Amino acid sequence: VDSYVENGMSIGLGSGRASGFAIQYLGRQLLSGAIKDIIGIPTSVGSASEAAKAGVPLGQYRDSSKIDLAFDDADVVEIETLAAVIGRQKMQDGESFIQEKVNTLVNYALQTILKAAGKRVLIVAEKQYRSGVDGSIPVLINSVNWLETAEEIDDIFLGDAEVWRRSSVGYAAGPLGGDFPLVTKEGHNVLDVIFTSPILTLAEVADNLDQVNGVVEHGVISRIPCTAVIATENGLRVIDNTLTVEGSMV
Repeated sequence: VDSYVENGMSIGLGSGRASGFAIQYLGRQLLSGAIKDIIGIPTSVGSASEAAKAGVPLGQYRDSSKIDLAFDDADVVEIETLAAVIGRQKMQDGESFIQEKVNTLVNYALQTILKAAGKRVLIVAEKQYRSGVDGSIPVLINSVNWLETAEEIDDIFLGDAEVWRRSSVGYAAGPLGGDFPLVTKEGHNVLDVIFTSPILTLAEVADNLDQVNGVVEHGVISRIPCTAVIATENGLRVIDNTLTVEGSMV
């Protein structure tokens, strides 16, 4: 907030623990008069609630909206490229946290606001900044013919990943999503593409997913200029990929 927020900005407000702290601090700065005329654009119900409690004025995102800065917690950030994964399923404080992260993905708000922002900041702990990323990548798909979409994704990453449909209750009991698969209000399903081998590049994964019929959105953020703020035992480490992306589009 101290480094990037200026008077009069429109700010995309992310969700997650670190983003929550940033929103709270932003509210205190507004209250003290250190920062003025800020409009917060929430990326989820959780960030909207946090902002309301902190006294941050809220606006709504529209296609013509100008976003000066957006920040969000990331599940993992890839070394050098700063490609990131958002929307992984996590068990924390019950089901509400899972649903919050699902909402962040399926409402498209975070992806849209990040892409529209003049500056983007991703917040991670040191252990979340690494190469050879593994684990899951969430993929939002049309529920009609969902199995065909899942099978096509499985074929693309054959031997490197498993594809499971996300359950609306806890973790899926099997690849089909159990008795209660997650269905969004728009009628979409969420697949978790679970990589058992290290991913060479997240951007390549994103490119492959973008080509699959039935994929609406996915949890990979790549090929856009951004800044990573990394919390280490010795303080904050700030890394920017603007020159890399603009120069080589990696």
